[in-house]
Amino acid sequence: MNPNLKWKALFIVAVILLCLYGLVGLPEFPTSWGQAKDNFSRRIKLGLDLQGGTHLILQVQVQEAVSLETDQAVDRLTTQLRDKNIPYEEIRKVDDTHILMRNVAPEKSAAFRDLMRDFFPDWDLVPAPGEASGYLLTMRPTKVADIQKRTMDQSEETIRRRIDALGLTEPVIQQHGRGENEILVQLPGEGDPTRAKAVIQAGGQLELRRVADPTTYPSQAAALAAHGGVLPPGTELVRGRSTSGDTRSPGEVWYVLDRTPIVTGRDLRSANEQRSTKNPGYYEVQFNLSNEAARRFGPFTEQNVGRQMAIVLEHRVDSAPVINSRIDDSGVIEGRFGQQEAHDLALELRSGALPASIKYLEERTVGPSLGADSIRHGLQASLVSLVVVMLFMVVYYRVSGVNAVVALVLNLVILLAALAYFGAVLTLPGIAGVILTIGMGVDSNVLIFERIREELRAGKAAVSAVDAGFQRAFLTIIDTHVTTVVSAAFLGVFGTGPVRGFAVTLVIGLISNLFTAIYVSRMIFDWNLGRMGRQVELSI
Repeated sequence: MNPNLKWKALFIVAVILLCLYGLVGLPEFPTSWGQAKDNFSRRIKLGLDLQGGTHLILQVQVQEAVSLETDQAVDRLTTQLRDKNIPYEEIRKVDDTHILMRNVAPEKSAAFRDLMRDFFPDWDLVPAPGEASGYLLTMRPTKVADIQKRTMDQSEETIRRRIDALGLTEPVIQQHGRGENEILVQLPGEGDPTRAKAVIQAGGQLELRRVADPTTYPSQAAALAAHGGVLPPGTELVRGRSTSGDTRSPGEVWYVLDRTPIVTGRDLRSANEQRSTKNPGYYEVQFNLSNEAARRFGPFTEQNVGRQMAIVLEHRVDSAPVINSRIDDSGVIEGRFGQQEAHDLALELRSGALPASIKYLEERTVGPSLGADSIRHGLQASLVSLVVVMLFMVVYYRVSGVNAVVALVLNLVILLAALAYFGAVLTLPGIAGVILTIGMGVDSNVLIFERIREELRAGKAAVSAVDAGFQRAFLTIIDTHVTTVVSAAFLGVFGTGPVRGFAVTLVIGLISNLFTAIYVSRMIFDWNLGRMGRQVELSI
């Protein structure tokens, strides 16, 4: 055998073995057909439409995050005005993006403008309509857009981390639609939408708030009665546990807390359980804040030394420790936690809090029987198309058609192996991509064979005809494949889950087809011609 052909053959055999190992040889090499089939099923991940599962479309209420930013701006502005000694009559939130300042002292108007320029650069300041010395603060559109984008990104990442707790294979979690603040969640293998929704909305809702009234009350009525029926402005009642004695006591009390939190779950950088230094045998949760949150938290704790700060989890006060000194970027949630309890709490906090509530726009359950039906029909379509194409190639191109059949089968093996190695998900549109790959593979072989026929009709010898045929068809095949790959790449970038499944299989199939149609098919031709002699008549 020609040494060059020998190395080509060894390379092709190595590719085939690598593909077979990826398909049936992981996680352990099979010793029977049944084990090989099981390994193949584990390696090829099925999408929602084939495996069954839950399909959800969520809408993130991003305006809530914008509203919270305005609440925090009011709180920060109130503190800054007090520190700068700038008198005013009233400061209040008008709506999600507007704050009204009434009767700012005229002699302090320049100082007020300087304060806004230095500390609130994302707010536009204009005279308030109908107010002699009032101002209307408007959040800039760029800031609103930034908050909305961060809220969507954080919501997607938080939902992804929580869904991972379900242990599902290849869930699809991505932003959906065009500017409607929607997130698509597809969970193959999860047939209970209620469980999925519970996981999405569970845990991690942490807030640190100042306790406005150190007294705890046994009921809402008692708290309202103690304040003459009306709570102080900017406060609200929050249910919690009694902090007297055992902090994990089931006894319920009510706290009067500031409405605006100083720190929320989205300000956390990390959270970990550790052994308690104050309660031997128990655990506590230590957390670290982001730099931006630390800049707020440090001055707040310094100004409120000796007062209580409530740690609110899931809208309930878990504990209300006293602030003993300034705290900058870290803190501890104390309590009589067991190790597993502290670990779970830290895990929930690390997963983060949803920065805004979510609304379910669409909810579907795809049954596994429907998925099995899709697999069966998809496989039937693939096999029928493959068999028909093989018969056509063998009948029309005779022995050379066998060459095309070998290249076509190897193309499918490489495609499936690539899906297994890359961990890609096979969907029903993906099966359509496989069928289209079969068509593209046949098209490439037809181009080559017809070019070879033209050279043979021109009177060239078989070896020269094969060489010229491959050279003339090469640029045409490259051109058609590159344009199709570019189109499929755009489908993958801008399409949704099912469309991406089609694009992925199509791109992999086209790339493998270049290898099989040009490299493998040419090697088989050269080997056959070298074995039969240069003057042999080619069966094509």
